[in-house]
Amino acid sequence: MLVVANQKGGVGKTTTAINLGTALAAVGEPTLVIDIDPQGNASTGLGVPRAERKLTTYDVLMGQAKLAEAIIPTRIPRLSLVASTVDLSGAELEMIDMERRNSRLKDALAEYSVHGSSPGQSPFSYVLIDCPPSLTLLTVNAMVAADAVVVPLQCEFFALEGLSQLLKTIELVRANLNPALEIQGIVLTMFDKRNKLSDQVAADVRENMGEKVYSTVIPRNVRISEAPSHGLPALVYDLRCPGSQAYIKLAGELIQRERLRKAA
Repeated sequence: MLVVANQKGGVGKTTTAINLGTALAAVGEPTLVIDIDPQGNASTGLGVPRAERKLTTYDVLMGQAKLAEAIIPTRIPRLSLVASTVDLSGAELEMIDMERRNSRLKDALAEYSVHGSSPGQSPFSYVLIDCPPSLTLLTVNAMVAADAVVVPLQCEFFALEGLSQLLKTIELVRANLNPALEIQGIVLTMFDKRNKLSDQVAADVRENMGEKVYSTVIPRNVRISEAPSHGLPALVYDLRCPGSQAYIKLAGELIQRERLRKAA
């Protein structure tokens, strides 16, 4: 179970969740995307209209629906979704006085794994949780539920500063709520090979984070930007574009890292 998170907005977080989920499904790995961002961009990007979001992450966190009831198929084979709407923006205030407020999503997932799927087997190889671009109770719920964090990091000047803040957040969650949480990998996004700054940022991140940084780099690509307006992942909108090909490579790298992490 992986949470896609970064406290900084505009780094390609939701784009990564959508396209990584699509790539994993495309190589035969049944995948669930949980949209825990009130903006609901992952739901829109996977082609689920707001009118079709009957039961959402909000209902699951509030205990008004089981996770199994909220899971809906997408147009991508083997890729499912728990959608989000703006209702989720009020969830934090409502959860303040609830029992286990930091573990609402973890508890819902645990119940699903026991009662919501076939006995003895999980229907999903991967669960990706798309977070809001801030440290909120929603983000904490995602990190408490997850095994590891995938960090999209834009190749721009303030990237390292934002990364240091995120690392502190992960450490706080690990120290107080989820000791098993770790960084699965950092993916460099919006890389522009014509821009020397992109090279410098990439070099700085690799120097500071070493093997935690994926080898695969996601290039700045207009087709990736166009895809959400059509309600499609980039891999469906234009499979051959450089961005789509990069996400396919990233999926392969992620699968390999997950196998090594689980074997350790």
